[in-house]
Order: sequence, then C-alpha cells, then structure tokens
Amino acid sequence: MNKHAIQQLLTKVKNNELSVEAALNELKDLPFKDLGFAKVDNHRDLRNGFPEVIYCAGKTASEVEAIMTEMLKQDNNILATRASKELYQQVKKIAPTAVYYERARLIMIEKEVIAKTKSKLLVVSGGTSDLAVAEEAALTASALGIKVERLYDVGVAGIHRLLGNLDYLNEANVIITVAGMEGALASVVAGLVDKPVIAVPTSVGYGSNFGGLAALLTMLNSCASGIGVVNIDNGFGAAYLASTIILQLEKARKEG
Repeated sequence: MNKHAIQQLLTKVKNNELSVEAALNELKDLPFKDLGFAKVDNHRDLRNGFPEVIYCAGKTASEVEAIMTEMLKQDNNILATRASKELYQQVKKIAPTAVYYERARLIMIEKEVIAKTKSKLLVVSGGTSDLAVAEEAALTASALGIKVERLYDVGVAGIHRLLGNLDYLNEANVIITVAGMEGALASVVAGLVDKPVIAVPTSVGYGSNFGGLAALLTMLNSCASGIGVVNIDNGFGAAYLASTIILQLEKARKEG
C-alpha cells in the first residue's frame, strides 16, 4: 500500500466512510508480508519514499513471481534489477504491463505515474561498453521520479568530447559518472563542477583492470573533491543515492 492509498484510507475513516476495524484489516500486512522464503517490506515506501526493489540475481523465477504478486496487491510501482529476459517473460504472465530494459536488465511495472523533479541528474559514461551500468542508473533514477539526462561515450581517451559538452555538466544538480578501465572520468568531471559527483566503477577493462578493482581504487583515491564512490557495477546504488540528494533539493525548494 503506497502513501496515497493510506491517505485515502485514513480520510475515509475520518469521514466515517470506513470503520476503524475495516481499516485495521486493510493495514494488517502493512509492515511486512512473510512469504516463508522472503519477507516483503510493505513499509518501505512510507520510510524511504519508494517501495522495496527486487534484486533478482540468485532468486528463482517462482520466488520473484511470488514477491511481485504480493507487491502488486499493494498497488505499488515495482522495480526489479538484474533480471534476465527469460525472467521477464515469466513476469509478464502476472503483470502484462511490465516493461523490460534488456541492456540495463531492469523490469519496471508502473502503477502510478510519478511527476519528475525540477532538479536534474546527469548520467555520464566513459565508453559505450559502460552503458549497461549507466542505463541501470539512468532508468532507476527515472523510476524514482528524477529528471534524468544522459551524456554517453565521453571518456578521457578523447577528452574533447567531454569538454565540448560542458553545458550538460553545468546544468545538472547531481552527476553520476560511470567508467571502467582506469576510471579517471570521475576525477575529471569532479574537477570541472561545483556539485556532487557519484562515481561508479565498472568491470569493463583488460586483465589488470581486475574486474573493476583498478577503476574503484582510482575513484577512491581521486584528488578531486566532492566525489562519492559506490561499488563496482552498482548503477542502481548510485541512482538511489543521487535520488535522495535531489529529493532533498526539491524539498528545500518547496520550503524556501
């Protein structure tokens, strides 16, 4: 049950259109629903502003389907990460409106349209090989209600491509940089702007990249200030962090 549904429920009680007992019955599974193998967190939307996100890797198709079935009862928007195309075909049987983004490996089910923020997130990628992670970040943030722009394939091997797009950097409120190899993109971007930069190292690179470890260490050791670093290939985590920053900016704008 999302915030809007709970507000409607409480309004009905207030207006004597629904008994307290009936409202309690609808709220009985609000904290979480125990499925035996999983406890679906129905309370997360109230705490964090967005429902629980399903991480599909390591789960069976039947487990994901059961979790989604329960979440659909709450009429929430649903985001499932690291999902295969085969899993998506299974999900379509219970959620015909589900949309699959193959490159990002995301499944989205939109039950309620979320208005986009005025504040802007820019997702920047070093190369085309980083786009799977970059798209995971961009699409996740968009699902969270964030206005997203993309600036792809502007890595330091051809830095004129980045410098030729400084307007994009300057107009953004938060920037996510996604890069593999040596991971220098985050340092370059952070040295050019006065806003938070969230760095995502990817596992893209040759042998001594060590599956993204080289890029991770470069980003952690950056001499440019204002960089936060998430784990290797964690586009989702970067997007969620960026979203919390932007939503605080939106809150301050309304209160100001």
